[in-house]
Amino acid sequence: MISNCRLCGGDDLRLWMRGGRNVNLDYFKCGTCSLWNYDLDCGPDQRQYTEVYASPKDASNKFIEHWQASWELSDKAARAVAEDQGIDVIVANFLEYDNPDKETYDVVILRHVLEHLPDSILAMNKIGDLLKDNGLALLEFPNTRSMSYSVKRVLKNRGLRNKKYSEDWRPGHCNEFCRQSFEYLLNKTGFEMVVWQTYSNKPVANAFYRLFPIASKARAGAENSG
Repeated sequence: MISNCRLCGGDDLRLWMRGGRNVNLDYFKCGTCSLWNYDLDCGPDQRQYTEVYASPKDASNKFIEHWQASWELSDKAARAVAEDQGIDVIVANFLEYDNPDKETYDVVILRHVLEHLPDSILAMNKIGDLLKDNGLALLEFPNTRSMSYSVKRVLKNRGLRNKKYSEDWRPGHCNEFCRQSFEYLLNKTGFEMVVWQTYSNKPVANAFYRLFPIASKARAGAENSG
């Protein structure tokens, strides 16, 4: 069981959601920063994300929203990206990459990656190291303050949505964010929020979500304040 929040270090944790086929995979919500902490002792599983590459050129591909940097840790996926996009791809563990050439960039993008990384503070510090002063980090991740997450939590806690999972299935998400927890992360790592939006896969609905940020996915821009 988790004793302290992985983001703020606080001990005000409440068992918030239980998933998996046997309803034994636990998320704890922090009462201080609102992060959902998955109990890593239950065993995260990132293998489901490491071999698939969905080309952004293929508008019909249902997995296009999940084209994420974590897949590029795979040599196979990296070769597919390089061939499809005509760009160089560095295969490395993002959390261990030490930027040997000390290159800095205007923009760093993580699309549906942050929630898969156990140490989100380290991840944002790595992004800060890669950015120029006042550079921009663009991140996308699930939004735990969405309507769909509220429904999912109720269903999972009642065991009504878990039979679709195999006995050995484990989540890939280590940390789940809302605006409050993400802003806490930014403040802790020297970033300032410049934009926050929620969105869905339905363009018509996104006009509503621009006014009422309750969609299942969040898109945020943060400036490296140094």
